[in-house]
Amino acid sequence: MRISDRAQRIEPFYVMEVAKAAQALASQVAHTDRPMIFLNIGEPDFTAPALVQAAASSAIESGATQYTQALGMQPLRERISSWYAARFQVPVPASRIVVTAGASAALQLACLALINRDDEILTPDPSYPCNRHFVSAADGTAVLLPTTAAERFQLTADKVAAAWTEKTRGVLLASPSNPTGTSIHPDELRRIHRVVQARGGITLVDEIYLGLSHDDAYGHSALAISDDIISINSFSKYFNMTGWRLGWLVVPESVVPVIERLAQNLFICPSTIAQHAALACFEPEMLAIYEQRRAEFKARRDFFIPALNELGLSVPVMPDGAFYAWADCTALCQRLGLKDSWDFAFAAMHQAHVAITPGRDFGQAETAQFVRFSTASSMGELQTAIARLRHWLN
Repeated sequence: MRISDRAQRIEPFYVMEVAKAAQALASQVAHTDRPMIFLNIGEPDFTAPALVQAAASSAIESGATQYTQALGMQPLRERISSWYAARFQVPVPASRIVVTAGASAALQLACLALINRDDEILTPDPSYPCNRHFVSAADGTAVLLPTTAAERFQLTADKVAAAWTEKTRGVLLASPSNPTGTSIHPDELRRIHRVVQARGGITLVDEIYLGLSHDDAYGHSALAISDDIISINSFSKYFNMTGWRLGWLVVPESVVPVIERLAQNLFICPSTIAQHAALACFEPEMLAIYEQRRAEFKARRDFFIPALNELGLSVPVMPDGAFYAWADCTALCQRLGLKDSWDFAFAAMHQAHVAITPGRDFGQAETAQFVRFSTASSMGELQTAIARLRHWLN
């Protein structure tokens, strides 16, 4: 059977390949005194709070499970709008908000609406691999621009201007970023958007970790800069609803009908049950719980990053958000006789029973030197993981 060129352009998602290997080993060591600790997948260990779960159950019991509008339930769009106003002091009309089947659907809809064949989208290297594949699936080309620790592993306005060509359509950024947990300073993002605007391009910003910012200097939505910026967000991370597959997209008013037309044909609507559940996320007692959990994520970061540095797994930039540690394992690979971060990740899996993610997925700019740790696990698991890694490396 002939496979499409589009499908063949999509590389394997190595995070999941490593996860499969870790799961296989985990089954072998499950009943030992060292069961596998999974620090490889970016998924909060917290799940949806009780009130959110109850809202889903209520929707099922009352039969509120029919299709909604393709743009999402109007009450949910309004609550998201109110959240922007209260949390970020940014006025975002509900009419610009499109509820989607996860941030993945939001990215797909944005790319299909705005990218033509052979358009080029500038994106940082390292960055989340699926984002560039959404560009490729729309028949565009993601152009990876190497970044450095001095740049917080983010693009700069100067770098965007220098890389812009007649084929460039815009930029796709993430703030905070996966895998680095670093954000773009609002002033630099403003400069980037000016460069893009001057060339008639588009600025797309993945903000799915925005609610999990730990530094007031960076915890601002890109929507505060301009109504022309397109923001992608999700209920998965801050709201702890990963498997519910619910996200949203904020676009200029003129783009909403285009997104709606695509959503009607591709998705019909997001999950009705998940939408009813998400309405409860914005109740005051739920927001208080999410803020408590955000503080816990920060406490985990504050323990884990210094501990990695002490082990020789250097984290060159302290993450200001999300729940990741982007650690350079070069020195340890040399000491252990390992080729690169891929070998290091598998060695950690087998020797310490700690599953982590090699940098291969995230780009080409020295990513073979880095591994990504997820700090979304409990403090107890993080402490045990550090103890095991210390015992192995010593």
